[in-house]
Amino acid sequence: MLRSAYTGPMKWCWLFLLLMTPSLPVRAQVPAGIPQPVYLWPNGVPGALGNTEADIPRLYPFLPKQRSTSTAVLIIPGGGYQIVAIGHEGFQIAHWLNAQGISAFVLDYRVTPYQYPAEIEDGERAMRLIRAHAAEYSIDPDRLGVWGFSAGGHLASTVGTHCDQDAAPPAHLDAIDKLSCRPAFMILAYPVIGMTPPVTHMGSRSLLLGPHPDPELEHNLSNQYQVTDKTPPTFLFATSFDPAVPVRNSLDFYRALLDHHVPSEAHFYDYSNHGCGLCGAIQPLSTWPLLLRKWLVQLGWIPLDAPPPPPPAPNIPTWIPGLKGPGEPVLAQ
Repeated sequence: MLRSAYTGPMKWCWLFLLLMTPSLPVRAQVPAGIPQPVYLWPNGVPGALGNTEADIPRLYPFLPKQRSTSTAVLIIPGGGYQIVAIGHEGFQIAHWLNAQGISAFVLDYRVTPYQYPAEIEDGERAMRLIRAHAAEYSIDPDRLGVWGFSAGGHLASTVGTHCDQDAAPPAHLDAIDKLSCRPAFMILAYPVIGMTPPVTHMGSRSLLLGPHPDPELEHNLSNQYQVTDKTPPTFLFATSFDPAVPVRNSLDFYRALLDHHVPSEAHFYDYSNHGCGLCGAIQPLSTWPLLLRKWLVQLGWIPLDAPPPPPPAPNIPTWIPGLKGPGEPVLAQ
């Protein structure tokens, strides 16, 4: 039995793996076709509970063969803060962006038994690390966005609403941590936003904050309350009858964005689904990536003449066999 109850469409698509472009020197053994990881803290992870693969957060840089833009995106897969759905909400998303000439970075972050603030620190550090190496990746550090799914949407929206506002800098401050972690824009797909019942996804809340969270922290990490006029432009996608994460999460965040005059766009489909990624195998939902593409063009993040996105395709697995990392599903003890 897997540790996670998080499920999404899972169909094999090995052709996708063959299309991946390896990058950066070899640091660890990974399945063929996947870039070598870049570790967020190569000299020791703050707050680590051990020294196994599960304790070492990392990025996978997917760099297109031909760039259409200097824009880049940090991708944060979901998984209820229990696993990281790195396949269909990570690598497959990077492929979709790369096909359009956009650089992408997939985050494999710490999950249970880790709790707040480890997950948030991983997201913030990832943004800073990419910016620190922007020249190496041929990207513009001021054009770095974030794209989060489900619980990864909570992490992405936390980065977007809390970065540069937190009262205290990281205790492990180094040169990289002095850089901004604020994204230039956010893409939130069926996100968890609130941490208070009945809006929240209780599994994500419990694993991030514990079974009896401090009410002040619970409110602080309910990101609909943290929107300001400086919140980055945001694109939202959700289904109206999401069976796992109430659509009110997206609605509350969208209302807050409107109230603060933040450029934003939201698309709610009259459908019941959670966790479908690009939703290529679900015809009624498969149009949402094209709406996102139009939004990115409209706001100038990618040029109008960028290569077209690939056609809708079935999802690859939630986790890639042979891959190791913090978000790997593990067998129940």
